[in-house]
Amino acid sequence: MHDLDERQWRDLLQRLRRFALWLTRDSSAADDLVQATVERALARSGQRRADENRRAWLFTILYRLFLDGKRRERLHARWLGWFGRGAQADEPLGYDTESIVLAQADLQAFARLPSEQRALLLLVSVEGLSYKEVAQALAIPIGTVMSRLSRARAALRELTEGTPASPALRRLK
Repeated sequence: MHDLDERQWRDLLQRLRRFALWLTRDSSAADDLVQATVERALARSGQRRADENRRAWLFTILYRLFLDGKRRERLHARWLGWFGRGAQADEPLGYDTESIVLAQADLQAFARLPSEQRALLLLVSVEGLSYKEVAQALAIPIGTVMSRLSRARAALRELTEGTPASPALRRLK
C-alpha cells in the first residue's frame, strides 16, 4: 500500500468512491466507507497475499465493510424496535402477526443466553460501545470480549436460525 504514488492513490480512491456511491447511494456514507476501507487496508497490509491484486483486495474490503454495516443496521433497528426505541409514539407500529411472533421468539432466545453473553451483546449491539469500552466496563481483556462476543453471537444465531425445537403439546383430558 505504501508503494503507490499520488496519481495511483487518486485513481484507486476514485474507483473505490464510485463503487461505494453505487452501494450506499449517499455521498457522505460513501466517503465514510472509503475511509474505513483505506484504514483497514493500511492496518492489515501484511495480510494481503503477494499474488493478490491490490485493487480487488480493496474492493473486497469495501464490500465486506458495507455488508457488515447493513447487517449491523438491521440488527440495531430490530433490537431498538423490540426495546421500544425504534418507533415514535405518534407513528403506527404496523407489525403483522408474523413479525411479532418472530420478535418474541428472538427475545426468548436472547433470554436463554447466559447473562454474561446477554451483557456483551447488549453493550456492543444495542448500546454501541466499542470492544475497548466494553473491556473497560466489564474489567476483562479486550481479547476476552472479542472471543466471548463471538461465542454469544454464534449461540444467538443458533437459537434464532437453527432448527427450532418442536413446541411441546399439552394433553387435554
